[in-house]
Amino acid sequence: MSKNPRGKAEELRLRLDREAGASGYNLNPDLDVTSLLCAGLVKNEGRYGYMSCPCRLASGKREEDRDIICPCDYRDADLAEYGACYCALYVSDAIAAGKKEAVPIPERRLPDEQRHEAPLDIKSAPAVKSGAGGGVTPPPGYPPTEDLSKKSPALGRQPGDGVKVWRCKVCGYLCAKETPPLRCPICKADKDRFEGFAM
Repeated sequence: MSKNPRGKAEELRLRLDREAGASGYNLNPDLDVTSLLCAGLVKNEGRYGYMSCPCRLASGKREEDRDIICPCDYRDADLAEYGACYCALYVSDAIAAGKKEAVPIPERRLPDEQRHEAPLDIKSAPAVKSGAGGGVTPPPGYPPTEDLSKKSPALGRQPGDGVKVWRCKVCGYLCAKETPPLRCPICKADKDRFEGFAM
């Protein structure tokens, strides 16, 4: 990238636009907004060493801010519900085509004090409605679930049996490898944005 901050922001905007298009996403077509957001991302990368969302207050500690590193963990949910991510860098097809306008949306990220509480223990979480076979009842319109491990021994593996499954917290991409990829092939999020996924 060039040394000029404006040049860096423009290079970033062009790269993000290419990556977004290749991944099925849209950058906000308003170049003034997008350029300003990219300048904020470049500034935050210089300040913190990572591109935290320019519309949120970063702690300066990557491990505490992983959820708000662009593209943030909340992008897809915000796009689905509101048509734009929190900062409106990424927008829906309708907004990109000029059929709708991006509007301010509520913050999805939990407040600081709630984010730092102990994570929810799945075993102590409230039970979900079970179907006749003891499995989770799928939402209306989805086919009934079945235990696929009975059909394929490979699907019946237990944790620690060799292959691990990693889930990208940004887009949900799954990969079965010993370690997560350096970069998500779908949304381009970095390796540290992956978490272990238990099946």
